[in-house]
Amino acid sequence: MRQQRIDGQETPYWPAGPFKIRLPFLHYRFEWPDYFQGLLMCAVDLAAIPLMIELLGMPFEVALAVVMMNGILYLTHHLLGDPVIPGWITPAIPLLMAYCAAFPEGPERVHALIAFQLMLGLFSIFIGASGLAHRVVQLIPQAIKSGIIIGAGIAAVISVFKVGGRFDSFPFTITIAVGIAFYVIFSRHFAKLKATNYIFGAIGKLGIFPIVALAIVVAPVFGEAPWPTIEWGISKPDFTTLWKEYTVFGLGFPPLSMFLTAIPTVLAAYIVLFGDVLQSKAILEEADHARLDEKIDYNPDRAHMIFGARNSVMSIIGPDVAMCGPLWAAMHVVIVERFTQGKKAMDSIFGGAGSFRWGTNTGLLLMPIVTLVQPILGIALALTLLIQGYVSVRIGVMEARSQRDLGIAGVVAAVLATRGAAWAFGVGVVLCILVYGRDFFRGEVDETFVKDMKD
Repeated sequence: MRQQRIDGQETPYWPAGPFKIRLPFLHYRFEWPDYFQGLLMCAVDLAAIPLMIELLGMPFEVALAVVMMNGILYLTHHLLGDPVIPGWITPAIPLLMAYCAAFPEGPERVHALIAFQLMLGLFSIFIGASGLAHRVVQLIPQAIKSGIIIGAGIAAVISVFKVGGRFDSFPFTITIAVGIAFYVIFSRHFAKLKATNYIFGAIGKLGIFPIVALAIVVAPVFGEAPWPTIEWGISKPDFTTLWKEYTVFGLGFPPLSMFLTAIPTVLAAYIVLFGDVLQSKAILEEADHARLDEKIDYNPDRAHMIFGARNSVMSIIGPDVAMCGPLWAAMHVVIVERFTQGKKAMDSIFGGAGSFRWGTNTGLLLMPIVTLVQPILGIALALTLLIQGYVSVRIGVMEARSQRDLGIAGVVAAVLATRGAAWAFGVGVVLCILVYGRDFFRGEVDETFVKDMKD
């Protein structure tokens, strides 16, 4: 029988050091609406496949194996006490692809990816285990942090609109899909419609899935993709080729030099993902006011250890271009919004988060779903990158605390998007020294932003 929660306390769990183990049906109620939503939204997880095909030359079935292993590791978050919907480190994807593309395609490029992801994973575990997350980020001047986040957003947009990029392959579909997506997700007008109309409210809760579903029809109509050829049965990921040709089991460990050259990109990716950690906490804190019956324990250090372990494991068994991030922001917001509707709608946040990720894993196993979305995976990826670009630029600008910060951040962002993380950090350090001198770490607050104004 399922262990019942006492109002005002945490959902029952088995303690395991810093982790809190919760199993479906035993510790939390299985939420079927979130499960079925996950069953369909695995389409977004599959959008990582074009990235691996493009960067590493992976066959589709090999990339599918990576996506499936990453999907299994998504479950570790809620199972170990982290009440979020985990996802990619989306804003850092263009940075990582640019870094890896500097190496020749083949074993050397795979080694570069392995070295990067293993370093990111071990660094995150260390930060979480030592409780140093806030201190590490505080050591980086706000102007540089702002520039890194803005630059990641700009790089995401560039990757779609550059000559020969995804927009050139799917111009009409991306235009229509992105236009509708921005209206549904960011428009004030649609927000009012969601609040007053049940149908629009239901569409809003599905995140970007309705737009992905629309692309399945729009792309063939405009001749930008074939109509899907539905296949039945269970999907067939190619684990054998993956481990022989794309992991340390077949290629050996990368040389030490690759770990050293990856450091700037690791730091840039960490700055981006730390923003996701802060965002996770902020979203859950908003839900606390609506649901006093469940105490939610979100621990950033525990989150670091979990996604750090995911990156470390994947670097060995299936290097992943999308990386293992702490948050899928769009779906986390959707799940939390349903959670705030009361205990009848969702008994526990762990039930919603867990059921959703069980659903995405089921979807990855079903060939009808995989083959349905296969022709438009590039469009789904472009959509994800453009939405993330919008969010990253907005968040990055708000990291700045003065007009001088914004000026430095603009230069750092441009350098990051065009020359990579190492150049961006170097330029940022030099500019902060020249502009702020002894106040290098402190910078300045000139109250350009309302958030910095004193009461």
